[in-house]
Amino acid sequence: MSDPSTILEATDVTTGYGNNEIVHEVSIEVNDGESVCIIGPNGAGKSTVLKALTGYLPCWEGTIHLNGEDVTNVPTEKLVGRGLSIVPQGNTMFPEMTVQEHLDMGAWLIDDAEKRENTEWLLDLFPRVEERLDQKVKTMSGGEQQMVSIARALISDPDILVLDEPSLGLAPSLVDTIFELIRTVQNAGVSILMVEQNAVKALKNTDRGYVIEMGSVRFAEKSQALLDDDEVRQLYLGG
Repeated sequence: MSDPSTILEATDVTTGYGNNEIVHEVSIEVNDGESVCIIGPNGAGKSTVLKALTGYLPCWEGTIHLNGEDVTNVPTEKLVGRGLSIVPQGNTMFPEMTVQEHLDMGAWLIDDAEKRENTEWLLDLFPRVEERLDQKVKTMSGGEQQMVSIARALISDPDILVLDEPSLGLAPSLVDTIFELIRTVQNAGVSILMVEQNAVKALKNTDRGYVIEMGSVRFAEKSQALLDDDEVRQLYLGG
């Protein structure tokens, strides 16, 4: 049985595409209130792990628990209603829709009273979102659109927010802003799990990290310990 403080727990998860096994017996956990990153070289299987954990890919072997409940092979749309929200990789915005319409879309599983309460919490958390509620997202910068994507995922008040490459495609000047935003979310009581190609930035902004290589966990440690590890620095952090 999962520890009550464990929000998401994957045990010996194996999966892949077609007949190709990509992920091999990966075990990952995210505890209440903590932030966890998954890093590793290109093609290591990081996003494949995330897809298995969030129901986009079936688990061939292993189990996944969310808040102590076995959710192995539960579809993504049903996980969202059980305390997990996802910010997928890349731009998932609808350019002609306003910020408010994106928030409305994220609130499809909650009632009006909960939506009003969660919106108030969200706008207090992100004042810049409130300033842009009537603005179409096509007029916003990449960083602002990523902010809206995170806000859309948070409107349902999840226990854990899962992010796939949150800094992908952003100008370097905006990367720090996004990580500050993610830290704000964690400080508000939402656990974080992210896959991030910018390994140094990810480790500097999380509590624990997993290094995936060739579909398996190579290292699992506190983020600062991974930053300080000579082998990790040489192999994955550019020396």
